[in-house]
Amino acid sequence: MKKLNVGVLMGGKSQEREVSLNSGRTICDHLDIFAYNVIPLFQTTEGTLYILPWRFLHRGKTTDFVHKLSTDAQEVSWDDLKELVDFVYIAQHGRYGEDGCLQGLLEVLDIPYLGSKVFASALGMDKHVQKQFLQQADIRTPRGVCVQFSNTISSASLLELLKKNQIAFPCIVKPRYEGSSFGVSVVHSEKALYEAVVKAAQVNKDRLQDVLIEEKIVGMEFSLIVIASANNELQPLLPTEVVYEKNTEFWDYNQKYMPGRSLKFTPARCSQDALFLIQETCKKVVQTLDMTTIARIDGFLTSTNDVVIIDPNSFSGAAPSSFLFKQAAEVNMSHTQLINHLIEVELRNYNLLSNEMSKSNTKKMKIQKKTRVAVLMGGNSEEKEISLESGRNVFYKLSPYKYEPIALYVSKKLELYKIDQKHLVCNATAEIEHALENIEKIKWSDLPKMCDFVFIALHGGHGENGSVQGTLEMLDLPYNGSGVLTSALCIDKFQTNHFLRSKGFATPVSKLITKDTIVMVSDSCNFPAIIKPYNDGCSVGVHKANNPKELMQAAEQLFGAGKKKLLLEEYISGIELTVGVLGNDEITVLIPSQAVAAQGILSIEEKFLPGQGENQTPANLPQAALDFVQKTIAEVYRALECKGYSRIDCFYQNEKISPTKQQRLVILEVNTLPGLTPATCIFHQAAEIGLKPMEFIDNIIQLGLALHAPKKALVRVGEHKELS
Repeated sequence: MKKLNVGVLMGGKSQEREVSLNSGRTICDHLDIFAYNVIPLFQTTEGTLYILPWRFLHRGKTTDFVHKLSTDAQEVSWDDLKELVDFVYIAQHGRYGEDGCLQGLLEVLDIPYLGSKVFASALGMDKHVQKQFLQQADIRTPRGVCVQFSNTISSASLLELLKKNQIAFPCIVKPRYEGSSFGVSVVHSEKALYEAVVKAAQVNKDRLQDVLIEEKIVGMEFSLIVIASANNELQPLLPTEVVYEKNTEFWDYNQKYMPGRSLKFTPARCSQDALFLIQETCKKVVQTLDMTTIARIDGFLTSTNDVVIIDPNSFSGAAPSSFLFKQAAEVNMSHTQLINHLIEVELRNYNLLSNEMSKSNTKKMKIQKKTRVAVLMGGNSEEKEISLESGRNVFYKLSPYKYEPIALYVSKKLELYKIDQKHLVCNATAEIEHALENIEKIKWSDLPKMCDFVFIALHGGHGENGSVQGTLEMLDLPYNGSGVLTSALCIDKFQTNHFLRSKGFATPVSKLITKDTIVMVSDSCNFPAIIKPYNDGCSVGVHKANNPKELMQAAEQLFGAGKKKLLLEEYISGIELTVGVLGNDEITVLIPSQAVAAQGILSIEEKFLPGQGENQTPANLPQAALDFVQKTIAEVYRALECKGYSRIDCFYQNEKISPTKQQRLVILEVNTLPGLTPATCIFHQAAEIGLKPMEFIDNIIQLGLALHAPKKALVRVGEHKELS
């Protein structure tokens, strides 16, 4: 049976293009490649359409690659799309992507696509008109008024509108047509009202738009996914309760998309009757707005058990821990199962799915035996949220035809718990910690009985400092990455820099400081300087101090967080690079990426928040300089006896800025278990040499087996003979 060509369309002209890239990447990663040919499609802000090279798919930000599309990607016209794809999975969000425009174009081109059609899409994006439809159906929405922005708008006229419509402070101000919380404000006073309206009206720089001012609903905020069943009946999943971060008043962009921000509980913490009421109300919303196949409905459950709908969406974001997958996990559907289910529903609607094709889509590649891989995630370090993201990503990118994945959560007490789909997709480790008493606990000593290989997706702390590595050595279990000594050395930035300097490599001049020595050190320090924990990663707690006062403030903050020692380093200028390495004895240094930091040092948001930060791969350096960087990185990797894979952060200085008047590479830190989140640098560096994420992770496992299981390998291939 011929495979269908599925185009996954992402990017677009809206402000949600970064979220769209996240969604599109997830869809491409989890589409069943044995059933479909996957064709990534990317639309630029100017509207140009390209077939996106896979090596660009795992970049963290669209600006990391858009400037290369004209030379490195195949441009296609909308009219040519019919010859390239049989079906389009729309992963665009916001204007043009989910407001009926794209749907109308695909209708004209006669190309089948996922999701609501033109009318429902257009209605779902217009927050003002959709409220009128819902109110006519006796579905409660916030009381509010739509303001057409003009030069005649004033604070006084806005106050008059609020009085006329019985809207009191605090109130919600938001754009009429945007999503992802863009332009949303909670307003408490007359003074702030006008500023919030201007902000909402101008949130899209291309055009002014109307603004909604609504009453602020108090209650439990929820989000619920409604999907179509196999026979096309609406199936509401279990709603997710959203808990805002402390000192915040609504679920903003950072809380939505930054790992570990805010809490989400699925199912929502309310009575069974309330859950049923939410489900039935959301189902009615979908029917009223004529949405099909998939929808996400946001609302509130008040203290009087009234359901108030605030934002129906004809699509849902598809990041790995999004509502879509979190709620599907409650009915034991994996990412791949859900995505393929949605496609099959639409194919049936278009009469494109025959019984033969349906059977073909469910066939599995037969192999003799799968390798059981336990993926460790979580932990007790400052990097536990990133670890959860990495572990989930590794779990889902283990080939289902080669590996049997087992998700193991490492608690803050370093105890093991076997988690299922619904816990695996949690947004924050705190959500899993809340549920531990109901999750199966596993002894470390039982690991050899349940798995053949342990994939350590932990970052920092005991997971990366040799402790877990030593534990697995004692249990005679192979694992990924470097051994005990290298792990223990590289987690200590001070010791690593000292060791590398003794081997002739350039590292920042540094010293360890304590509470007792900070005052003395600050008086003799050369500024600017970097102060940070000596044994944390992921830019946690890194500060740039320009004077003694800033140094003392940063030190007090870190000591107050429980740090006993801090690392004080000279500030290095130059081009910041991060370079992945793959291999044991024979190594491959991947193509360096250039990290662009807005404030001089790379923040955790720039590393992991969609649309923040910038990485250019390859780095913007001459080829001779890139060769020098890769050669030096290889020497550093070997000097530290790193194995499997690592990511090395450094600064390149050319002859003009180097104090030695010769080009040099200053090594900052060596990560023996680098992050493996969906858009991390090491994936798009690997993609530059043709390795997709699933293949890259497979390489890491095979290197781990070769390194840490030599005795087992000899037993398998050798033959035992008795002495005669």
